[in-house]
Amino acid sequence: MAFYSHMLRNMRQILFRDEDQHAIPSMDGPLSPNNYLDAFTPVFDDLTDVDDVVAGPDGLYVASGHDVVLVGKDGSRATIARFEAPCGALALHPDYRVLACVAGRGLAAVRADGEVIWLTGAGGVALTCLTAVAVAPDGAIVVANGSIRHPAADWLWDLMEKNASGQIVVCNPGLGDARIVFDRLAWPHGVAFSHDGASLWFTESWAHRVSRAPWSPDGPGAREIVIGNLPGYPARLSATAEGGFWLALFALRTHLVELVLTEDGFRKEMMATIAPELWIAPQYASGRSYLEPLQGGGMRKLGILKPWAPPRSYGFIGHIDGHGEFDRSLQSRVGGQNHGVVSVVESDGDLLIVPKARGQVLGGQRQGGESRQ
Repeated sequence: MAFYSHMLRNMRQILFRDEDQHAIPSMDGPLSPNNYLDAFTPVFDDLTDVDDVVAGPDGLYVASGHDVVLVGKDGSRATIARFEAPCGALALHPDYRVLACVAGRGLAAVRADGEVIWLTGAGGVALTCLTAVAVAPDGAIVVANGSIRHPAADWLWDLMEKNASGQIVVCNPGLGDARIVFDRLAWPHGVAFSHDGASLWFTESWAHRVSRAPWSPDGPGAREIVIGNLPGYPARLSATAEGGFWLALFALRTHLVELVLTEDGFRKEMMATIAPELWIAPQYASGRSYLEPLQGGGMRKLGILKPWAPPRSYGFIGHIDGHGEFDRSLQSRVGGQNHGVVSVVESDGDLLIVPKARGQVLGGQRQGGESRQ
């Protein structure tokens, strides 16, 4: 089978010479490696297992484990909702409801009085793998369903199986009339509206791209790819007042992982015989076991892991303008700790990030990563 796989790949390269081969782009210019994310520090010491944070008029809403916690501007704490499963992506609706993605269940809309209504399916598909949620200017709600094959916690299986079964779903403010507007997506991981509300932007992690579609009261129009070949796996994105977006990459691509994805026989045997945390695959965090796979450049010398080693895990957020061009980035390199960033938002002029390697909300300044051109 390996022989035929190589033969088919070579034939495609000969017959379709202009086809995008998805070579990993270099990290230069505004993407040049830096250590700015390493200066970010925990905002709350007691909130752990965090998956998302959003800024509201009355404070910060944090998805921490099974809870949605409101941290008021005066430092007060209130548990807005507690679910039977881990809580993921969050959004605030203009009518003051808190929207929370709950693992294995769907989207919960929590009113101020504590009442909860649910969106659990659309078009005959159960929404058990919600990865992101956003609210349109007209109050409509958009969610990303990463996969119909795996829950969000099993994202690594979805990548290694090379699935593309995700959807973007739109519903009305009351969570009714849910419909799938885009499907067969490669793990959609982030959705956001542009600052002017004229377009819907979303990411696909396994396709390493960002797309957008014009938005109207009838829903999104035809989508177009804005960034087609990112150096990593994109997660969530959030709009900025300047008209652009902050975009998180939860890991960087490597040539070794790209090779494994082309070798079906090797990959299937690896998945069947080795624990997932030891696969040749991206991770939220690394360096926790001596059994982890290594490339030559990732060998420790005198106990030091070189920052330019092939990244098994990495920390990255970047700012893109309205055309999808990067103008700055903040990073935590191979030897850093703030890896696996899945969410980034602005709050009072600073940045808040959620790195899965730490499981906490971290805060820091946004100015450090501005490009010098």
